[in-house]
Amino acid sequence: MNLALYGIGPEDSRKWLMVDCGVSFAGPDLPGVDLILPDIRFVESVRKNLVGILITHAHEDHYGALYDLWPRLEVPVYMTPFAAALHAAKREMEPGAPRIPTTVLQQGERRSIGPFDIELIAVSHSLPEPNAVLFRTPFGNVLHTGDWKIDPEPGIGKPIDMTRLGEIAREGIDAMICDSTNAPREGRSPSEADVAKGMAEVIAKAKKRVAVTIFASNVARIKSVAEAARANDREVVILGRAIKRVVDVATELGMLDGLPPFRDEEAYGYLPPDKVVALITGSQGEPRAALAKIAFDEHRNVALSAGDTVIFSSRTIPGNEKAVGAIQNALVTRGVRIITDRDAMVHTSGHPRRDEMAELYRLINPKVAIPVHGEAVHLAAHAELARSVGVPKVAIPKNGAMMRLLPGDAPEVIEHTPVGIQVKDGTLIREPEVSGVVERRKISFAGAVAVTVVMDDRGELVGDYAVSLFGLPHLDDRDTPFRDVVAGVVEGTVESIPRQRRRDDELVAEAIRRSVRSVVNERWGKKPLCDVTVLRV
Repeated sequence: MNLALYGIGPEDSRKWLMVDCGVSFAGPDLPGVDLILPDIRFVESVRKNLVGILITHAHEDHYGALYDLWPRLEVPVYMTPFAAALHAAKREMEPGAPRIPTTVLQQGERRSIGPFDIELIAVSHSLPEPNAVLFRTPFGNVLHTGDWKIDPEPGIGKPIDMTRLGEIAREGIDAMICDSTNAPREGRSPSEADVAKGMAEVIAKAKKRVAVTIFASNVARIKSVAEAARANDREVVILGRAIKRVVDVATELGMLDGLPPFRDEEAYGYLPPDKVVALITGSQGEPRAALAKIAFDEHRNVALSAGDTVIFSSRTIPGNEKAVGAIQNALVTRGVRIITDRDAMVHTSGHPRRDEMAELYRLINPKVAIPVHGEAVHLAAHAELARSVGVPKVAIPKNGAMMRLLPGDAPEVIEHTPVGIQVKDGTLIREPEVSGVVERRKISFAGAVAVTVVMDDRGELVGDYAVSLFGLPHLDDRDTPFRDVVAGVVEGTVESIPRQRRRDDELVAEAIRRSVRSVVNERWGKKPLCDVTVLRV
């Protein structure tokens, strides 16, 4: 859910440039929520002075919120060719998505966006065309690294441009805003070239079908799988819309030139088992992705059986361990061989470990280090590393902190802006408190009860009253149906209210609600949500 906002100029006429506009993915604490979006109230408040949105690369956590949030801002968007093409392809999959005016920039390009003199510098990451951003200002220079690593052989596209980074370092970098994802990890992240070799070795040893699940946007990994398949006289079958979309875009941009054509899933069934490699979506255990459907024998065209191999060429994102574990267990139960990065060199991170971070800091030699993109433990490890290599000033900003980078005695927090999240729930975007997710979470824990009573003007119950239970056990601890327990307490509660006060519908409803929750708690130990409707005849 990355979104940075850079401002330049005095407070009363400050211009702003947004860097990235990403999403996060909901966990079990937000049942039913599709995506988590950043709260952009402050950005909206300065919209008239917002000169654009610059996307560093095409990962969902950096550009995935554009379609939902851009209509509130309606400013120019800037991306490199791969990001722009993938974004356009994604639009075709999202009915009603807005047409966003996009300017395509090239890696290495320098241009002005409003008062911002920016330069895109090629870095390495786990997809094509990732960029660091250099801001040149009258007050000094700021480097925003984006997601990066030092990889001289990224497999697709340009490697990190250490020469250019050294040149801008000689201009002088006053502050570096830098990725912290792997800051606690010692050593260096392996190269994509190492993964290509490891992948080729695993596929060469496989006797039957091979399936590889990856992050769909990792074109270098797709290329490595395709090359390994060709070397072993196998064909690559694409399973999953996300990978097909990326393959189509990468092919259009010439990134997969020289490789045999990829096959659609219909080819899977008639290719001999030792002649196929399937590229599959679902590395994070997504229930609707191809891998989950295959693992639980729900895919219409594809199956795996004993002796087949599934390579998990990805990192399990924290929070997804149970879902991924369930898929792996289902596959192993069927006799499928599982290969992860614990077994072979089949995955590497797109982020730098400590030795790479130290190398970049020594090259850039910034006066100020601002660790970002990570949890508290990552930010702290990053700050410690920056100090250890001699950065004079280090500051860890919290979300919503407005930090003055230049000039003077920087860095300094000068203001706190509204910050938080919004949730995309179906087609609606709302704050969590008004989205219904809070009540949904309570229902998932303790169920819900709905009661409807009909009363006349004298305060007497008329006819039967309706009781509906959702998510409660059928019987209580005395083997009495919970429906009977609730029904019994409704009539008793009404009778306990003085007749003259029964004309107050809100009082009657609240009394019934409290009684129902109390009796259920007594018999079950949990208090369900309870909704009571009082009708008058």
